[in-house]
Amino acid sequence: MKFMYVLSKLKVVLLISFFLASPSFFGQDDLEDEMETSLVRTHMDKDLQWGPCPSFMPEGCSISVLHGDPSKRNVDIFFKVPANYVIPKHRHSSAERMILVSGELHVTYEGESEQTMKVGSYAFGPANKPHTAKCGSEEPCVLFIAFEEPLDAFPITVGTE
Repeated sequence: MKFMYVLSKLKVVLLISFFLASPSFFGQDDLEDEMETSLVRTHMDKDLQWGPCPSFMPEGCSISVLHGDPSKRNVDIFFKVPANYVIPKHRHSSAERMILVSGELHVTYEGESEQTMKVGSYAFGPANKPHTAKCGSEEPCVLFIAFEEPLDAFPITVGTE
């Protein structure tokens, strides 16, 4: 009997040890993250690759992926628009964490007053909250945006709100 008791205790200890030793138990099953290197970029770096914005955005808008995969969680981008550019009303599935690195941006979230971002300003945009913006007249606006969820943008038009 004592042997069975010791055996059952041993099974419990082994089972707990197995789970604690498992990399996925601590969220470390993606070894690719361990191989990453540091990264420093400015919006004026010549090696940035700029691509088009979603099709509902007027011409002149561009995006550069700084880190991550836009189809996956946790992606960082630069979002660039010319001076006097109006960003149409839209929403994202993800919350946004933003810092303006160039220009002056006037941002309005649905149900809120307009807020002005100047270079160095931080802003948080809640997921799925419609918003619009306008770049000031002096220089292009470049906004650093960190998305928690995969990158997306959906236009808000009359009847879709």
